Amino acid sequence: MIRALIGYGIAAFAVLQIVEPIMHGLHWPEAVLSYVVVALAAGFPVVVSLAWIFDVNAGRIERTAPLPAGRLRGMRLGLVLVGIGVLAAAPGTIWYFLVRPVARSATSPATEPPSIAVLPFADMSPGKDQEYFSDGIAEEILNALAQVEGLRVAGRTSSFYFKGKNEDLASIAAKLHVTTLLEGSVRKAGERVRITAQLINAADGYHLWSKQYDRDLTDIFKVQGELATAVVEALKVKLLPGSLPSAKVHAARDPEAHRLVLLGRSLMLRQTAESRRRAEAVLERAVALEPSNAQGWGWLATLRGNSALDAPRVEVQPRLRGAMEAAEKTIAADPDYAGGYAARGYLRSQFLWDWEGARSDFQRALGLSESEVSLHQYATWLQKVGRLQEAIATERKVLEVDPLNVYAWTNLAGYLTDHGEFDEARGALAQSLEITPDNTEAPQQLAEIELLEGHPAKALSLIEKMPLQVDRLVIVAMAQHDLGRAQEAGQALETLTAKADSAEGDVAWGLATVYAWRREPDNAFAWLERAYARHDLRLRWLKSDAMLRNIRSDPRYLELLKKMKLPLD
Repeated sequence: MIRALIGYGIAAFAVLQIVEPIMHGLHWPEAVLSYVVVALAAGFPVVVSLAWIFDVNAGRIERTAPLPAGRLRGMRLGLVLVGIGVLAAAPGTIWYFLVRPVARSATSPATEPPSIAVLPFADMSPGKDQEYFSDGIAEEILNALAQVEGLRVAGRTSSFYFKGKNEDLASIAAKLHVTTLLEGSVRKAGERVRITAQLINAADGYHLWSKQYDRDLTDIFKVQGELATAVVEALKVKLLPGSLPSAKVHAARDPEAHRLVLLGRSLMLRQTAESRRRAEAVLERAVALEPSNAQGWGWLATLRGNSALDAPRVEVQPRLRGAMEAAEKTIAADPDYAGGYAARGYLRSQFLWDWEGARSDFQRALGLSESEVSLHQYATWLQKVGRLQEAIATERKVLEVDPLNVYAWTNLAGYLTDHGEFDEARGALAQSLEITPDNTEAPQQLAEIELLEGHPAKALSLIEKMPLQVDRLVIVAMAQHDLGRAQEAGQALETLTAKADSAEGDVAWGLATVYAWRREPDNAFAWLERAYARHDLRLRWLKSDAMLRNIRSDPRYLELLKKMKLPLD
């Protein structure tokens, strides 16, 4: 009889292990599993009774021989204990299988707020030459959905990270922390375009909604608005009860100008010198065709500003003037477009050190649309004025909606380093390197953390991965000084000083940080004053850079903050 009970237990366990995956694979209701559990529980007393009466002996079924009284009492006691255990476990087991679906469906809306990622649309055009157009359609829809209150939309950087990668939808949704995905395709032929979109439940891969549009290219702006509105309505029905505001797509009137804006943006995001040059020319053509195209001017402002950061010294001011002109025209073209204020705030803080003007712009941008781009740029302003805890919190908000944004991770690492949270900074840099293993900013930040923690030899081991010679020389001068190697440190300082009048990098700032690190304040402030006179762009880090910590108590430091119009507290 014991063998029969053990065999029944093994068989019942095997049935449960087999039934559940089959049930989910065939999409049977979860109640089926509950019925199976009840049937197995009901079969238990039957098996016990048959096992008590009969034995299998030499392949034949025979009645069980009577047992001695003592053994019979022991057997009865064992069965009573087994029965008590089954009866005690059965209610919990049956409750688990019967109530589990109800409990899960009741709690999931609270634990999983409505969220969506808009994946890059596939280019299905015959020539496979409309990728920029497909990306533009997806991004317009993403921007429109980001304005829907109560809906969390994954940022563009994270959503587009999976472009060209063969990764299943469930994995993408898990990495982006979203419950739904929007994917689609664009097929452009001549003056006609076909846009197909599907809204997918990430949990089971089922389609919640799908739509196909066939339009002339002259109607493309209307199609974008229709598609964004249709997705919002589908989400309202499936995920978001109650009314939703209409999705807004920023108006454009000229189809060719719109196409050029999409192409220019695509080229700009490739981040090569040649692609940036081509992007600027394409965007200039777009705004010449349609001077009121706010997005075209906005991208042009950002592009020119980014190029000014890396430009030779003689080219910085001309590029900055062009960037500011584009930012002003963005705002004039559409005063309700947040991107214009965010671009101008970025330029005011990065180049002009107009902290109050930048603050006003960022607040206006965030009031119009709290996008991850505006938050990211606002965080850089918070860091520069020394509000590090707020900068950290703001950058973390960016990563909540854009978790694969390598720039957000590296910026967060910088803020954490300046705030003295070195372990957390290392973790942020590890995240950035996982996303982009050849990230060139991470080695320098890691080297600075090693120096701040007293590990100069480790800092030296990272310099080969740093792209700029000036930055390598700064780390070498600091690390060799800490190692007591005066000759090597002096050679690095001598090489840096020889570059002070060159157009390469902000050398005056680099020399100032080295002397501050060596606790030579007179030399440090002499080079800081020179950096101020030359308008070295890295001087914008004066308030927060941890590498200056040895001179912050000097009265000359407060005087320089006043000259920079930075807060003194």
